Amino acid sequence: MQTLIKLLTKKKLKISFAESCTGGLLASAVTSISGASKVFDLGLVTYSNQAKIKVLKVNKSIIKKYGAVSHECCSSMVKNLSRISKANINLSITGIAGPKGGTKKKPVGLVFIGIKKGKKIQINKFIFKAKNRSSIQKSTVRKALELVLRAAK
Repeated sequence: MQTLIKLLTKKKLKISFAESCTGGLLASAVTSISGASKVFDLGLVTYSNQAKIKVLKVNKSIIKKYGAVSHECCSSMVKNLSRISKANINLSITGIAGPKGGTKKKPVGLVFIGIKKGKKIQINKFIFKAKNRSSIQKSTVRKALELVLRAAK
């Protein structure tokens, strides 16, 4: 984590997050490190569909058609976050941390992480096999941090 803060500081890059299933865990992980104030711009926890629609301006029809846990919703979250935050690197997370809420098509552990740097947007799909909520959330945060580190290089 210290490496990430140092790299972002050196490159004068700012980061912002829009989290759903991690509930602020990613923002907390970053802000727990000294020097984070130089690189961390904004963290939103848009946990409910209503928050995604009202705060992040995710189109209601996207959630209705594809669901909140979808490539499309994650993409809309990260694009709209970048308009709000003006950070260099924006990241969105939406998923099913469980233990309930999963289906055959969208199992517990399904997580989408979107990252936007400049004009480039990448949506990543993961299925974390851990069966408990906390470990799915922690795995998601670890993966998100890896993606930020990669994008910053």
